[in-house]
Amino acid sequence: MVTITTPTLAKIPQLRPLNILNDLPVVADLVETCFAGTLDTEGRNYIQQMRRASRDGHFLRWATTAIETASMPLSGYVWEENREVVGNVSLVPYKRDGKKVYLIANVAVRQDHRRKGIARALTVTAMQHALERHARAIWLHVRDDNPGAAALYASLGFRERARRTLWQASPARSLIPAGTVITITSRQARDWPQQEAWMRQLYPDILDWYHSIPWLSLRPGLWPSLYRFFLEYETRQWAARVDGGPLLGALAWLPSMGRADRLWAAAPREGADGALIALLLHARRTFTWQKNLSLELPAGQSQEALLAAGFKPVRTLIWMQVDETLLPESRKSP
Repeated sequence: MVTITTPTLAKIPQLRPLNILNDLPVVADLVETCFAGTLDTEGRNYIQQMRRASRDGHFLRWATTAIETASMPLSGYVWEENREVVGNVSLVPYKRDGKKVYLIANVAVRQDHRRKGIARALTVTAMQHALERHARAIWLHVRDDNPGAAALYASLGFRERARRTLWQASPARSLIPAGTVITITSRQARDWPQQEAWMRQLYPDILDWYHSIPWLSLRPGLWPSLYRFFLEYETRQWAARVDGGPLLGALAWLPSMGRADRLWAAAPREGADGALIALLLHARRTFTWQKNLSLELPAGQSQEALLAAGFKPVRTLIWMQVDETLLPESRKSP
């Protein structure tokens, strides 16, 4: 069996664990500088949250006790040169079926220190950290326009498991309907079985540990309705049909705190462009008070329909998982 090995920290004096009490501001600066050309709204919000956290004494005291339990980038490693942090890697623990899954994130190296093996050393150390804590799986994601980083991770044993594109559009009350015979109505309970089946195709559970579908917020029925009522959780859902015929597609809207509101599409993989265009235009006309609407789909899925509805691709992420032959037998995913 192949194993992951890394030099001990004693042999790499420049590499040390992240100090959550002292390192957050400089790590925020480093991540912002390294990814300045690709930061979207969520990325900028993330940087701002990191800086606010560094000034919040209550949060920092809590964070020191929750490093290995909270699904937040509270642990990791930094690389120092002349007492300056020039490299970083974050580790975010998650749980799936009661077992740990680690996400490696924020692999950043200052421009003038690249091509020295720092990113590799940081990533390998993060992998070893996860293994020592009995990780069931180790994941990371990389933008598809960063082939150098993707090649580095592949050389360390990561394999592509999914490729997903985030799309965004701004609301616009003045949009003209698509001009088709497709009609948009509220989603009915009878639509749910087909809607759910299509959603499971578009949002496979391979990444449910990271961003699970809020099924309880979408399902019809008394208990889901009570759940939404007591949590004051608003959800809107629409269905696309022609002359009351079979369901052609569905779209759900859920609000999101601090980021673009999320749309969840449900449609067959082929022949759904007309329905998707009508649904997405309807959503854009409806939510005129929102800043942005976002939708994530498998890369290459329904591109023409999304563009026709005024959505623009923000980023495509390649999701990579450590080849399971590198994990001890008892830690493999089922």
